[in-house]
Amino acid sequence: MARPEGPGGAPRLRFAALIPARDAGSTVGAVVRGTLRHVPRVILVDDGSIDGTAAAAAEAGADVARHPRPRGKGSALQTGIDRLLAGPMPDGIITIDADGQHDPDDIPRLIERFEREAPAVLVGSRAARFDGMTRARRVMNRFSSSSLRFFAGLDLADSQCGFRIYSGRFLAHHRLRGSRYEAEMEILMQAAVTGGRVVSEPIESPVPDGRATTHYRTWRDTWRIIGAVLGHRARHLIQAVFG
Repeated sequence: MARPEGPGGAPRLRFAALIPARDAGSTVGAVVRGTLRHVPRVILVDDGSIDGTAAAAAEAGADVARHPRPRGKGSALQTGIDRLLAGPMPDGIITIDADGQHDPDDIPRLIERFEREAPAVLVGSRAARFDGMTRARRVMNRFSSSSLRFFAGLDLADSQCGFRIYSGRFLAHHRLRGSRYEAEMEILMQAAVTGGRVVSEPIESPVPDGRATTHYRTWRDTWRIIGAVLGHRARHLIQAVFG
């Protein structure tokens, strides 16, 4: 069976995966190998690691890009997106964390939902496993989800999950604004105000908040996320009033 073709007869890349990582050398190899069982290409963006993250990812089969110094998850995601969009545009870009909190074997089910409904963004939901999170992380996740619901009308039980599929076409027209974890909330706001659909799909989560290796700081980063929601809402209102 012939592969679908993109513009100019180039092979079309239907799905590719993007893994932002920092000091995840102990877990990233398994994540890359698991992801490559389901998609033909994985890009790993090493965000200034000081361990063997880049080497472990390359050995497992990922294409590796590196930031010489830590710039934040949002910047790592945008670096990977730019690299993927520089070639044939994928139908979907799957983002998955490097710390082992997401199960790559959920990818086929997420792809099936994405292909059936064609949203701008599909967000994985760990809501069924919230009891396994630290209490502070669980409370702040629900707080940020409530903020997103109130200001953008998006009803997501788990707004902070990094296991997602983004439409390649959507990302070709919308960049991540924040450099850290707030970037993932900001892009949902962009989808909401531009009419892009956002859907949620339950996922397995062996370690629901990745606490062993995460660089997420519950209070600081959640307030960044909520600030991104408020800032985006303010910009949208100003634009609506002043054009």
